[in-house]
Amino acid sequence: MGLWQTLQDAVLSVQRLNDIYEADPEEKDSAQLVHLPPLRGRVTFEHVSFRYHPDDRNILTDIHVDILPGQTCAIVGRSGSGKSTLVMLLERFYAPTEGRILIDGYDIAAVAVQSLRRQLGAVLQESTIFTGTIRENIAMADPEAPLERIIAVAKLANAHDFIMAFPLGYATVVGDLGIKLSGGQKQRLCIARALFKEPSVLILDEATSALDSESEKAIQDNMRTILQNRTALIIAHRLSTVQHADMILVLDEGMIVERGTHQALMEQKGLYYYLSSQQLSV
Repeated sequence: MGLWQTLQDAVLSVQRLNDIYEADPEEKDSAQLVHLPPLRGRVTFEHVSFRYHPDDRNILTDIHVDILPGQTCAIVGRSGSGKSTLVMLLERFYAPTEGRILIDGYDIAAVAVQSLRRQLGAVLQESTIFTGTIRENIAMADPEAPLERIIAVAKLANAHDFIMAFPLGYATVVGDLGIKLSGGQKQRLCIARALFKEPSVLILDEATSALDSESEKAIQDNMRTILQNRTALIIAHRLSTVQHADMILVLDEGMIVERGTHQALMEQKGLYYYLSSQQLSV
């Protein structure tokens, strides 16, 4: 009876996971909303400002940046500088107070949310694992996908070895009613889930913060494959992980105060140089 109940709960949990990805609490799709074609991945913030309430101070002020298809854009800065809020605007968890955000020229305010999010792969700071098998957690976007495809993304996320260490492998039940995973294991499953969607735009918000140095290095070694032919926005505290980025945005108090490559920013000896030096001295 206990096993049957666990399996039933697992099925319901996966169904709820699908509902979360498909549903939007703030809108109902209508004929007036745009349903996106396959994207190339150009992301443009046009003078975007944001505050939670009209009387509040700005969290973001006049963010203006054009990220070309296939580029990797790193977003760095002190805690509370608005980094996570910026990508949450792209995912339409919030709407800009001023300005607009375009993806391949489409104003995302006019795009059906589920259509937008289907083409975004996001790994956020809080790793959400749902009660169900590891296979179901990774292949949420296509539950009928062959195991080979699931294994391929798990290997990129450096998750395959720890998964196969479980007696049931990819059939292992995880989540509240299953095996408890470490923070690093959860993050790796979430990375695999995001990659499984084959997103046009990949968002990594402190996506490796819970990993040990060996696991993080393994993922960094796979980064060229992970980022191939897709646009990426990467938020990172450890600046050593974003030195490869095509463009680095440095945020301070909600504004872009510096932008450029790692080498160019180090030569400027501004905030990025200071933050890098602080980390090297620790």
